[in-house]
Amino acid sequence: MKILVTGANGQLGNELKLLKNNIEHSEFEFTDVEELDITNKVAVNEIFNAKNFDILINCAAYTAVDKAEEEPKKAYNINAQAVEYLAKACKEHQVKMIHISTDYVFDGRLYYPYREEHLPAPESVYGETKFDGESEIVDAHVDAIILRTSWLYSSFGNNFVKTILRLGKEKESLNIVFDQIGTPTYAGDLALAIVNIINDFATTKVFHKGIFHFSNEGVASWYDFAVQIVELAKLNCKIFPIETKEYPTLAKRPHFSVLNKNKFKHTFSQEIPHWTKSLQKCITLIMSDKK
Repeated sequence: MKILVTGANGQLGNELKLLKNNIEHSEFEFTDVEELDITNKVAVNEIFNAKNFDILINCAAYTAVDKAEEEPKKAYNINAQAVEYLAKACKEHQVKMIHISTDYVFDGRLYYPYREEHLPAPESVYGETKFDGESEIVDAHVDAIILRTSWLYSSFGNNFVKTILRLGKEKESLNIVFDQIGTPTYAGDLALAIVNIINDFATTKVFHKGIFHFSNEGVASWYDFAVQIVELAKLNCKIFPIETKEYPTLAKRPHFSVLNKNKFKHTFSQEIPHWTKSLQKCITLIMSDKK
């Protein structure tokens, strides 16, 4: 089985590299913008014409949520236009597609976890462009699994966990928003979920195309998340809760974006760790500097 991974130098791509041997009889091609510019239609078509891939895992995305408000065209090109090129190439070459999307496609006005059938209503450029990407996949009629996830972090790359670890050493206290609720998700767990999806497909020959929600179990605010990071890292930094209005940002965030994962768990018979357990694992990795 030949598997193409785009965005391979990001958090999720690096986690997939660690797990590549968990899929038997597989050959991975890990690419990032240096090897494959997915916003270049010609380049996308060339690699699909040259190599007989079985599965594409698209980890590439423009994820700078606030910067996207200033660079909407760039965000659209990566999160939507490029996804159209990839989806059409997958359709033409009969390649299965696994694509990563986000909880930010929702407006956050529910008070219970979002299911896959809830209507997206993004309120930021990032959320809009990610939803546009989902729509391109649907319009291409390609065999695709869209995995929406939330609050991704890892021992790789830049993320909230690493920021709090750094600031927690530098400052005596931090003010963190407490009225945005979601679920921190360890990219290592998401990578394992993708590996299990592929192994399930290899065994059953059934590809469960559609939209699925995946995050770690449990619920937290950014404040809760930060408190747990500081406690696990044993940092002497006090975390104080503040409201969103006290920390204005360019992009509007959903106040509540917890994802209901029942469809994923029932389809793939997979247990998902609680976010605090996975956070502990990740912080241990970061602090031991072993990746």
